[in-house]
Amino acid sequence: MSATAGDGIPRIGENEARNLLVELGASLFARGFSVGSAGNISVRLNDGYLITPTNAALGRLSLARLSRLDAEFRPIAGDPPSKEVFMHRAFYQARAEAGAVVHLHSTMATAVSCLADVDPVNPIPPLTPYFVMRIGRTLPIVPYYRPGDPAMEPAITAAARGARAVLLANHGPVVSARDLTAAVQAAEELEEAARLFLLLRTAAPRSLTLAQVEDLLATFG
Repeated sequence: MSATAGDGIPRIGENEARNLLVELGASLFARGFSVGSAGNISVRLNDGYLITPTNAALGRLSLARLSRLDAEFRPIAGDPPSKEVFMHRAFYQARAEAGAVVHLHSTMATAVSCLADVDPVNPIPPLTPYFVMRIGRTLPIVPYYRPGDPAMEPAITAAARGARAVLLANHGPVVSARDLTAAVQAAEELEEAARLFLLLRTAAPRSLTLAQVEDLLATFG
C-alpha cells in the first residue's frame, strides 16, 4: 500500500518496495545493464530507505537481505549496505522529489563517461524527446573519484541540485526519479541515448532545438 510523504510524493510500502527492487534489479541484470556485483539501487520509504547490499549482484538479490536504512541513512536491518550509499544520499538530499536512485555500469553510458572531448555539462545531445523527458535538460559529468570514496559525495550533491542524473567520470551513470520504476526507465533511456550518441558521433545528427527541449519539459515535467 502506498502512502504520501511530507513532501507530497506517494511512497510505496516497504514490502512492495522490496519486491519491486528485487524484480527490477533482476531485469536489469538479465539484460546486461550490470555485471557481477556492479551497480546499486535504492528506494525512499516514508521512514527511511532500502538499498542493495554491498557486493550484491542485482540479478540475485534477496528480499530479506536488502539493507534497511533509517531516515539518517544509518543501517538498521539486513546485510551491510552498498559502499556507495553516500552516492544515493547525495541525490536524496539534493532533490526533495527523488524517490529512488539507480547507479549502473551500463556499457554505453559508461563509455561516454570515459570520453575526454565531450561537453562536461551536456555530454549527450538531445537526440530524442524521450531522453529529455526522462533525463532532463542537463547531464553533468562528475570528476573521477575511486569507487567508494566518500569525497565524491559533495561533488555529486552539487551536480544533482541542477540535474536528475549524472555521469561519474570513467565509472558510470547515477539516475534519480520520483519512484523506482521511473528511475529504472530513466536509466534504460540514458543507456539508449548514449548508444545513439556513440553511433552518430562521426556523423552530423540533427538534435532537438532549445525550443523543442523547453516544450518537452513544460509538457512532461
